[in-house]
Amino acid sequence: MLEVVVVVDKISHGPIMEIQMPHLLAFLEETIHFKVFFNAGGQGGPGHQTFFRTSGGPESMDVDDEDFPGFIPGFGPGMPGGHGPGMPGGRPKRKDPPVHHELKVSLEDIFRGCTKKMKISRRVLNPDGQSTRTEDKVLEINVKPGWKEGTKITFPREGDHLPNNIPADIVFTLKNKPHQLFHRDGTHLIFKKTVSLKEALCGTNLLVPTIDGRTIHVQMTDIIKPTTEKRVAGEGLPHPKNPSRRGDLVIRFDIVFPDKLNSATKELLRDTLPNA
Repeated sequence: MLEVVVVVDKISHGPIMEIQMPHLLAFLEETIHFKVFFNAGGQGGPGHQTFFRTSGGPESMDVDDEDFPGFIPGFGPGMPGGHGPGMPGGRPKRKDPPVHHELKVSLEDIFRGCTKKMKISRRVLNPDGQSTRTEDKVLEINVKPGWKEGTKITFPREGDHLPNNIPADIVFTLKNKPHQLFHRDGTHLIFKKTVSLKEALCGTNLLVPTIDGRTIHVQMTDIIKPTTEKRVAGEGLPHPKNPSRRGDLVIRFDIVFPDKLNSATKELLRDTLPNA
């Protein structure tokens, strides 16, 4: 078992006390309020992470010193005279909750990848450490080809810098911009094509746009039903983990029926079309 020595300085009102604790855990169980700051050779000051570990059992743990404000005078905020910077009265700093923003990206930008520059305004401390001013900052986001809607991009601690807080994380969540031609379904792109009843029954040669600005020919020889889908492989969006692979372009159909037919046409259709 690890032996730990805790040195308690009574602020020069008494001798330094050393406690050898081979039974440290039993001691802790009997103590209702126990806060301790472990300082190894003066290395536990602000900005330095100190860890204390108990070993030898399943309860082994690492504890960051931010969660255990100290009480050794001159080194931590737990006792009078031991206030840390920005933490009056011994109260530890609390981190502000994340600040969320939408990052709207077009399908063309998701197809190719792009760089977005987002300007934020935040409060920052003046040199006196107490008063604040408003500052603009530009955050740069490299959108990778094929990123999914809902992808989160986090900029740690870029929120307001105030005397008694830890700045919030700024989180951007990717959202697809509505597109004039396509609807996104993962890596697939959905395109709605309008055809006449004649084309649906007799077949047609479709001209279909692609996300990269080309126009492709798609031959339809089978009867087109309202539920028909035609897939063109590899004309969708890149896969996020493998941009060389692409999803499909899925063509769905909107069949336009004539508003009216004359008697001769109806008779012809009645004689020509099957009953089922």
